[in-house]
Amino acid sequence: MAIKPFTHQPTQVIDRATDSRNGHALVDEPQSEAGRYVSEAVYWTTYYEHPDFNYEWINGILEEKPLPDYAQVLSYGWFQALLRWYLQMNPIAKMIFLEMGFRLPLAEKTTIRKPDLFIIRNDNPTPLLNDDRSYHGICDLCVESISDSDKGEIERDTKTKKVEYEGVGVHEYYILDARARYMTFYRRTPNGEYVYIVPDADGVIHSEVLPGFRFRIADLYRQPSILAMAADPVYQDFVMVDYQIEKQRAEYERQQAEYERQRAEHERQQAEQERQRAEYERQRAEQERQRAEQAEAVAQQERARAEQLAAKLRALGIEEL
Repeated sequence: MAIKPFTHQPTQVIDRATDSRNGHALVDEPQSEAGRYVSEAVYWTTYYEHPDFNYEWINGILEEKPLPDYAQVLSYGWFQALLRWYLQMNPIAKMIFLEMGFRLPLAEKTTIRKPDLFIIRNDNPTPLLNDDRSYHGICDLCVESISDSDKGEIERDTKTKKVEYEGVGVHEYYILDARARYMTFYRRTPNGEYVYIVPDADGVIHSEVLPGFRFRIADLYRQPSILAMAADPVYQDFVMVDYQIEKQRAEYERQQAEYERQRAEHERQQAEQERQRAEYERQRAEQERQRAEQAEAVAQQERARAEQLAAKLRALGIEEL
C-alpha cells in the first residue's frame, strides 16, 4: 500500500481552556507527531526547527528524540565541558550541540540526524559556515547520550545510528551512557568498518579525530571538578592551562621568596655567629685584662710585703742579704 505524503497541518491541540466538561482552565498540550510520514522538504521547512518537539527524519518518518534525565545531563555536560577546554587550547574543529542536524545519504535510505554533539574539523571538505542551520557534509565525530526510556530508543543509538554513521563515513562515534550499560566508543577503519576503541591500561580513551584529546571512562561517571582535572596528567595538557601556568608561576615566586627568606636567615645566622665570635673575643680579652690586673695586684702586694719586711729588718739592724 502506497504511503501518501503528509500535507502539514498545524499541530493539533486540545483547547482545554474552553472545555466545558469540567469548568477548569487547563494549558493546551501539543501532541507529538512521531511516526508520521512527511516529505523531506516538509521536514526541513516545518519539523526541523519545531518549537515543541525535537524530530529526526528517517526516510520520510518523523522520529522524536527523547528528553534526557538528570544522570544523562550530568555525564553529557561534563564531557561537553571537557571538549570545550580541549578546543580552546586546540582550535582545530567546531563543536555543535544545539539540535543541529546533518543529512545521511545512505544506499538504502536517507536520514536526517541530530546528534547530541558532533565535531567538524577545520580540514573537513565541507566547512560549517556561520549562517548554517544544518550541516551539509559528514561529521568527523558524533556523540549520542543514550536514553533508557524504552528498548527502541536504546536500539536506535546502539544499532541503527551506528550503522548509519558508519555507512556515511563518520570517523568516530561515541555512545555515552550515564548508567554504564551501553557505553561504547567506535572508530572507522580504512575499509569503512567500525571497530571498538580500546582504552589504554589506565582506562583512557584516545581520539584520532582530535589528536591529544583523551578522557578516562570512569570519569564520565565521577565527573571530577575542573581543578581536579587541571592536576590530573590525563587532562592537564588542555584543561585550565592558563590556570596551571599561573599556579606554576605563583609556586615559582613562592619558592623564590622562600629561597630569599632562607638566604636572609642564613645571613642573619652568619651575622649572629660573627657577633657571638666578636663577643667571645671581647670576653676573652676582658678575661686576659682581668687576669693581668689580678697578677699586677698580686705583684704589688708581694712588693708591699717585701718592702714591709725590709723595713722591719732595717729597724732591727739587720741588713738585707
